[in-house]
Amino acid sequence: MTNLIWSKVCFTFPFLDGKGFGTETMEEEGGYEGFDLIKQENLCTFIEELAINLIENEMREKIAPEFWKNFNNRDNEVDGFNKFKTAVRDLYNSVTLFLPVFRKLERLRDYCGVRKVTYGEETLYGTFKVIVGATLHSQLSLGHKVVTEDFYRIAFKVFCNPEKSGGDQDEDEVQCGGCSQELEQCHCDEIMATFNETNRKLIELDILEKLAGDVITALIHVRIENRVQEMCNASFSCSYISSLENYSISFSNETLLLSQWLDTVVLGWLSKVYMYSPAQDITHQAINKFKQKLLHHLYETYTCTRIDQMFNIIIEYPDSQPAVEDLRVCVQKTDLRGYLTRKLEQTLVTKLLHQGVNTPDVLTAYVAAVKTLRQLDPTGVLLDTVTQPVRKYLRNRHDTVRCVVTALTDEGPSELADELVRCQVQNVDENSPLEDDIDNWESWEPDPMDADPSKTAKSRQSSDIISMLANVYGSKETFVTEYRTLLADRLLSSISYNTEKELRYLELLKLRFGEGHLHYCEVMLKDIYDSKRINGHLTSDLNFDLIRKQEFPTTALILSAQFWPAFKEETLELPQIVKDHFQIYTEAFEMLKGNRTLNWKPHLGFVTIDIELKDRKISLSVSPIHATIIWHFQERLEWTIEDLSHQMQVPATVLRRKIAFWQSQGLLREVSTDMFVLVEDTPGGRCKDSMTVDMSCEDEESDSPMASAHDQREEELQVFWSYIVGMLTNLDSMPLDRIHQMLKMFASQGPMSVECNVQELRHFLDRKVREHKLLFSGGLYRLPKT
Repeated sequence: MTNLIWSKVCFTFPFLDGKGFGTETMEEEGGYEGFDLIKQENLCTFIEELAINLIENEMREKIAPEFWKNFNNRDNEVDGFNKFKTAVRDLYNSVTLFLPVFRKLERLRDYCGVRKVTYGEETLYGTFKVIVGATLHSQLSLGHKVVTEDFYRIAFKVFCNPEKSGGDQDEDEVQCGGCSQELEQCHCDEIMATFNETNRKLIELDILEKLAGDVITALIHVRIENRVQEMCNASFSCSYISSLENYSISFSNETLLLSQWLDTVVLGWLSKVYMYSPAQDITHQAINKFKQKLLHHLYETYTCTRIDQMFNIIIEYPDSQPAVEDLRVCVQKTDLRGYLTRKLEQTLVTKLLHQGVNTPDVLTAYVAAVKTLRQLDPTGVLLDTVTQPVRKYLRNRHDTVRCVVTALTDEGPSELADELVRCQVQNVDENSPLEDDIDNWESWEPDPMDADPSKTAKSRQSSDIISMLANVYGSKETFVTEYRTLLADRLLSSISYNTEKELRYLELLKLRFGEGHLHYCEVMLKDIYDSKRINGHLTSDLNFDLIRKQEFPTTALILSAQFWPAFKEETLELPQIVKDHFQIYTEAFEMLKGNRTLNWKPHLGFVTIDIELKDRKISLSVSPIHATIIWHFQERLEWTIEDLSHQMQVPATVLRRKIAFWQSQGLLREVSTDMFVLVEDTPGGRCKDSMTVDMSCEDEESDSPMASAHDQREEELQVFWSYIVGMLTNLDSMPLDRIHQMLKMFASQGPMSVECNVQELRHFLDRKVREHKLLFSGGLYRLPKT
């Protein structure tokens, strides 16, 4: 290329001669002499590539660094707003200097008939936008999101200001809710004008989405999340699903529908952002599509919020039923069922399953969880999955069954007691195949994917709360055994013979668990009734003459030993006069019943005593051991623990605990270690008039007279020991499985049979090995040689 040709080309495009951009002054009809030369020399593509290269260098070396320099050293939110505004303004002023060049190059293309795709764009104006966006992105500043967020956050706040959105602003307000300035110095109009102008420039340069798209979306999401939190935080008694579908929520000082909030506030602000887009139809479609995404995000946010609050929702059930119903609908609309299962299971384990929560509270939460999750998921799959750790934990707590039975038969308000009365027995044979109702085949739905395939839908839905609690142990026998023990406690601790309430609960439990399991309990209640009848008969019938023979009235609870739980084995030597009264009563009973006699339990029952002191008279109802203690102090004024323990045949530790009651009543005083004396005078001197005080003994320990479930089980397992000794004597040695099979064949027969699984038998035999009553070697058990 000659200098003359180059000079003419530079005359047409002055920036090629180093005169800088912005010097293009060619009119629409002039300056085509240079175009002819360029076309003649075939220089169109060369000049276009050279111009693009020069523009890229200018963008890369000067404009982009100056643009990103504004995003550094941001002081506060307002400073970030101003920095973003300045950066976009300077960028726009700089890059618009290139527009005349690209327009002239576009005309050159048309004149020369050149069609070329550059950077994926057919037009040079499109190429120009690609260059601007790519160059800025290549030098992206680390702090650009912070400044961008400042700009759009302030603009969004101003847009949502009640005064700007047509709402009523409080007359007492002295500060603008949008710009946070005093009302006389409000800058909201200036901010919105700057906001609109800045977005217009970004849209013209086609970098709005690249520069601020993620920030705008994140800002809207945060706004929605905050709105949901404000709307339903710790409020479970109202349904908000209508707020999500019909969209009614509180906004500012008036009621706005959430749909309106999305349209007028969120999408209204979004329309402001894109209001200068050249393709308004496409933009409108994009905003409507974005609205569906926002609505889905709204559901997800609300669902996650309710899932995080699920433990409190369970505890407050049934007051929280509206929140549960909302969550049921939302879980169907979102893919958050798995998150709900994991989160709730983890929350229950963290907040319930530790020693800091007592068993009644765990049971209360479990019952509430059952009711809540049944409403949330009628299929029962969620309930079965989430509460599995709770059931396992309750199975390992020793007092679970007792707490359940106590709650069932408690006089006070109890959900389980109400459930026992309210619910009817569901006569479902779980061992028979369950057929779905043919009439409802159109509404049939498959089980969720996380359902246990070994369980049918009907079996998961048929179990009531009480049956679920009873089946925590895998069978009803343990539950019924504990109820039998608790019933025995209540009957023995009652001074009266009134069994009406216990009979009512028994009839309800018989409907629930069947008469066979509770036959022993029926006999126990019948014993109480018969005891009342026998006592009345022996006292009133002159043939027995108990009133004349006894110095004080004696009555008895006559129990059928084989039907009652085992009693604690405690010793107590009663005074001779009491034993004589027992003998008189026994002889009268033998006369009445013929071939039956009585075996007395001296440590059980109640004794009504009158204690006459120097200045007062006290009437008390106490246990036999308490009565025996104070009885001996009328014979001797001083007793040591050792002497009294020997006299009463009671361990010294137990005796000291029982004496503490009389110390609390001021009748006994410890004068030296283990030496107690009777105190007849009240502190401060004798009273003027003798006084009578009616009191009842409330033993602080409130020990049950019945043997614990563990002790009862140990006694039951001792039935096997004689069989095991006989088998090993005859067969020398046997493995565990063989012993278990033989016991099932011979020892587990009859009405008083005892069941024992392999694991329980193993523990029993291992304990005998530790007691040196058995030897174990090579997997075989044998008796030690004597």
